[in-house]
Amino acid sequence: MRARAQPFLLLAALALGAAAPGARALEYRSVSVDAAVLFDGPSIKARPVAILSRHYPVEVVVALDGWLKVRDATGELAWIEARQLSARRTLSVRVPRAQVRAAPEESAALVFEAQQDVVLELLEVSGNFVRVRHARGMTGYVHVTQVWGL
Repeated sequence: MRARAQPFLLLAALALGAAAPGARALEYRSVSVDAAVLFDGPSIKARPVAILSRHYPVEVVVALDGWLKVRDATGELAWIEARQLSARRTLSVRVPRAQVRAAPEESAALVFEAQQDVVLELLEVSGNFVRVRHARGMTGYVHVTQVWGL
C-alpha cells in the first residue's frame, strides 16, 4: 500500500510546487559592493563563511526578510544581505581558458581568452553563445558551456 501512495504524493507535491506563488525561473545577480560577506544563516550574527568580490555572480535560491540564500559557481550555498547585490548580470569563467570570439560561432576569430574564475559582464544571449564584456572593455562571444551564471 505504501509503495502506491509514494508516486501519488510525488505528483501532488510537484503539482503544488509548480503552482506555488514563490516558484520562479533561475534568478542571477552580482555583488555590488567591494567585499560582500556570506553567512551560514540569514543574520549578521551568523557565522561568516566567505567573502565575494564586486561583480561576482550568484544564483538566488531563497529570499527572506532582506536576506538572500545564494549559490556560487562552486555550488556552495550561503546567505547574503540583499542590499549587497545588484541586478547586473555577470558570468564566471568555469574552464581553464575560455575563448571569446568575434562572432557567435566556433570558427570566428579569437578576440581574447579569459582565465578560469574571471568575471565577464553578460550583454546578450545568442543561441549557444553569450556576448560578454571584459573589465578592460573588450567584447566578444563565448560558448555557454565555458561560463557559469546563466
